[in-house]
Amino acid sequence: MDHEAVLALFDRDMRENARADSPGAVVERVEGVVRQIGPEQGWSGVLWSDLADADADVVIAEQVRHFAGLVREFEWKLYGHDRPYDLGQRLRAAGFTSEPEETLMIAECGELDLDAKPPEGVELRPITDRAGVDLMAEVQKQAFGTDKSQFRHQLLAQLEAAPDTVVAVVALAGDVPVSAARMELTPGTRFAGLWGGGTVEAWRGRGIYRALVAHRARIAADRGYRYLQVDASDQSRPILRRLGFASLTTTTPYVHAAP
Repeated sequence: MDHEAVLALFDRDMRENARADSPGAVVERVEGVVRQIGPEQGWSGVLWSDLADADADVVIAEQVRHFAGLVREFEWKLYGHDRPYDLGQRLRAAGFTSEPEETLMIAECGELDLDAKPPEGVELRPITDRAGVDLMAEVQKQAFGTDKSQFRHQLLAQLEAAPDTVVAVVALAGDVPVSAARMELTPGTRFAGLWGGGTVEAWRGRGIYRALVAHRARIAADRGYRYLQVDASDQSRPILRRLGFASLTTTTPYVHAAP
């Protein structure tokens, strides 16, 4: 895989030419940025920017004013190769708070090891309704220690209005949910995104996360997607590397609170 070429393709397909990621969301292109205005329970933020040293602070301030007028928290999704080089410092100076850095990892579906299976006694079950979404939200609450009510609302809306754009799955040990993950599918692009993979602490290290990645990768390949993309944490990066993913750059969420 040509890392530089694939990163340029990712920037073009998934950022500069981004589509709305959920029902009710709108993507706007203004003043050197591509931004999404999400519904009340959805995600809002800047997906892509092309800023020069001279105008970066002005454009940042305009985005802050715009989202303040909407009374919305929003995220500026900064990648390690974005310019100007000090964009992160400029965002902090404008009142943004940085969250933990992650690694953008990408793999070609055809080059992945897709034979990974869940351990004995664990079943992977598709999520298609409210009960499944509740199971997934509970797993992620235990795995990450955060409230997932907003996520629950957004996933339900997506499953109801645009089910072909998302694949969600929960791993069950008997009747007990122990891991869950989803995949975002953007028609017209070559990338499928893996998101939200989390396993409750007592079940980690047994190959469930690996099996969930392989499960979603098989679905992406069957639907004609060439690449899989993950914003990987330090915990998941070694597993993804062993599966065949390559690290292309970093990504850091910069969050600005609603007024």
